[in-house]
Amino acid sequence: MITLIQKLEHADESRERKRKYTHQNLKRREKLIPITGHGFTLKQTKGRAPNRRKQERGEKRKKMICKFDRIYQLGDSISDTGNLIREVPIGASTAFARLPYGETFFKNATGRCYNGLLMIDFIAMAAGLPFLPPYKDVNGDFRHGVNFAVAGSTALPSEVLAGKHIISPVTTSSLSVQLDWMSSHLNSICTNHRDCAEKLQHTLFMVGEVGGNDYNYAIFQGKTMDELRGMVPEVVKAIMDGVRKAISYGATRVVVPGNFPIGCLPIYKTAFQTNIYAAYDENQCLKQLNEFAMYHNEELKQSIRKLKQEKPNAIIVYGDYYNAYQFVLQFAKLEGFESSQRACCGTGGKYNFNMTSMCGAHGVTICADPHRYMSWDGVHLTQEGYKIMSAWLVLDLFTKLHCHI
Repeated sequence: MITLIQKLEHADESRERKRKYTHQNLKRREKLIPITGHGFTLKQTKGRAPNRRKQERGEKRKKMICKFDRIYQLGDSISDTGNLIREVPIGASTAFARLPYGETFFKNATGRCYNGLLMIDFIAMAAGLPFLPPYKDVNGDFRHGVNFAVAGSTALPSEVLAGKHIISPVTTSSLSVQLDWMSSHLNSICTNHRDCAEKLQHTLFMVGEVGGNDYNYAIFQGKTMDELRGMVPEVVKAIMDGVRKAISYGATRVVVPGNFPIGCLPIYKTAFQTNIYAAYDENQCLKQLNEFAMYHNEELKQSIRKLKQEKPNAIIVYGDYYNAYQFVLQFAKLEGFESSQRACCGTGGKYNFNMTSMCGAHGVTICADPHRYMSWDGVHLTQEGYKIMSAWLVLDLFTKLHCHI
């Protein structure tokens, strides 16, 4: 798929024509999120009339729309809808358990590490499903899926990270723990493997994003770039082992997201701020960190290709969170957002971020209009940012999942 950045770099139009084209493309994708029904029925956009053959193909495709009746989510804070805050002893004491987290949509804290909705919330809405309840919610209605993700979790077990002298400071509920929860849940709703296979034939499995925290903890605990790169094969293997387990449980449609361009996050731009112009790319993101994220993503994509050969009956799709995030940055620039660089909830410095006084701490202020910001707390995006990312991802992912949209 040609990315937005590639389109911008290689288009032959004049700068003004390029700007208009990019703006139209951005607006088109952003409008895709109001999706209704139990399938992915996206709004049509204006453009040149299709030729007759394309029109006929389109009519056939409209008749074949995916209908997911469940979604199962594994991962970290990108997807957690309330598991961490239910863990003891740390969970309830985290900033995510109180306002201003959740203030935009829910008007109270739900355990989401944002001001409002997450990408998985938008994806559930797109499928016509309710928001996924966290696994640790004893009153949760799990008929349409479960969210096993835990903020702060890692792909590698905490004891494996400890062996590398990396502390997992927030939770020990790593990917393997979440997979055990999933196994217990499926055992509670299935009588046998065949029954599970039938129940899960219209289920979407999201294995991640996970693995980002393995690197986050390593970086902020002083590991070198060489040490980070040395971790990648092991982290990717842990993710792919998780995908294999999900498939062994009966998963037939699996999304495996990659890492974000971490060099664009205010937390990293604050920690590694430099006056060296060449250290930044055209989006004012740190090149070295983004190159590392791309390295992880390439290793992950290669492993997915291998697994697809091993498991031909499963549809396994790479979730391109990297380019979806870059898309958000382009959208913010063209729409004139107040800041695509600074955090909405934070304090101090060029990026409104301070590691010792983060969002939720006493005295930390919130921007007047979170809808005009892309970064919520310097680590996570705002609801508006994730809405735009979700628009990009829905269009990209679900065609690859053989969902004709």
